[in-house]
Amino acid sequence: MFFQDLFNIDPNSIVQCTGQTTCTVIHAFVFSALFLFVVITGFAYTTLLERKLIARLQHRVGPNRVGPRGLLQPAADGVKLAFKEDIVPSGAYKTVWMIAPILKMVPTLIVMAVIPLGPNILIPWFDGLWYNVPLGLADPNVGVLWLLAITSIGTYGVVLAGWASNNKYAMLGGIRASAQMISYELSLGITMTVPILIVGSMSIKDIIEAQASPPVIGWFIFQNPLAAAILMIALLAEVNRAPFDLPEAEQELTAGYMTEYSGMKFAMFMMAEYLGMIAVSLIAVSLFFGGYHFVLVDGAPITGPAIMIGKVVLLLAGMIWIRATLPRIRYDRLMAFGWKVMLPLSLLSVAWTAIAITIGETGNATAYGVVSVILFATVIVGGFVYLTRSGQIEMLDEEEELDPLITGEKRGVGYIILQIVGGLIGFAFLLWDVQLRMLRGLAQLGEPPEDAPQS
Repeated sequence: MFFQDLFNIDPNSIVQCTGQTTCTVIHAFVFSALFLFVVITGFAYTTLLERKLIARLQHRVGPNRVGPRGLLQPAADGVKLAFKEDIVPSGAYKTVWMIAPILKMVPTLIVMAVIPLGPNILIPWFDGLWYNVPLGLADPNVGVLWLLAITSIGTYGVVLAGWASNNKYAMLGGIRASAQMISYELSLGITMTVPILIVGSMSIKDIIEAQASPPVIGWFIFQNPLAAAILMIALLAEVNRAPFDLPEAEQELTAGYMTEYSGMKFAMFMMAEYLGMIAVSLIAVSLFFGGYHFVLVDGAPITGPAIMIGKVVLLLAGMIWIRATLPRIRYDRLMAFGWKVMLPLSLLSVAWTAIAITIGETGNATAYGVVSVILFATVIVGGFVYLTRSGQIEMLDEEEELDPLITGEKRGVGYIILQIVGGLIGFAFLLWDVQLRMLRGLAQLGEPPEDAPQS
């Protein structure tokens, strides 16, 4: 409508690109090339954004030497990595070792194929017609399943990199990545069903369009903030970002699954990490933050990509802020958090949405609001009770650590019981040793002396 009113376009001259084979093929090639250029450039400057933002948070200067205000620092880093020596370990399984970085990087690009960057726009062509072109590569009706399937493939690259390196540190990093993926993938998949329940479709385009009105208030994060929070935490764990970067913890595993990689292969792993940050930001924006919708998008569709990029940059800044703020947690607590906290809360968020939809179908808006408030209060009170109880459990653990049965301190009934049992066991072994010595002595009595003359 914006272009039609601006250029006074005849509606009869508008052609739907999805119905033309030639237009579909040209659109696929051109959009893929532009999208790759934007994403690769975004990856490069995401590294600069992280270094600059962390420097500000830590009262440092950050990169400021290469180019104006350090804007050419990503190019310098790329040239440096391209000329670094590529070392191949002698004990590595070379074929798998070389394929692993590709398996980690390519899925992060493919996952973004089903996410539209804006509404359809009109583009003039040389034949005098205007073509209604989508700002997305594909829109399958199972787009959410595509996101789940492709995000899981990237873990194969991490696991195979750790296994093929023939290095214990790398192998531990790969095992950690696979265990972490299983625990957090469940919560991720469950919370992704919340937009599906609300919209009744697995198409990413349909989910974004359902959040168009009312502006901002219609975003799904306001309908189920619990599911949105769990989704963002699970996506953060999916890309192994701090504080969930245990597969590459330098204090424990040197560099984890990347320990034996150098040169451009190491650069591909780093590229996959930052591309993954962009991909999961696009997923979160599409499912819960309105996608490309904002106040002005309906009137000017051309602003959709700019709004989408702005939201992604804000989420990227949030990930960087989390890395600069939160310490890395212990691995057993990381797994416990995924299974004991995230999974039950994700099930609760789905039940929340299911009940709200059932109430909403009755047409009683007051009952819908009351139920939503009750569910939200239940989550808040339950979280407070759980956190309070977890503190009490830690105090009980400290008391158990002072138990004489555990510490071996010489006091109490436990120490006496341990001494009696130990004495009985020791006495039995002593008798066994005495009997063995007696039998050996009797056996030696029947043998002739070594210096006796031979008959």
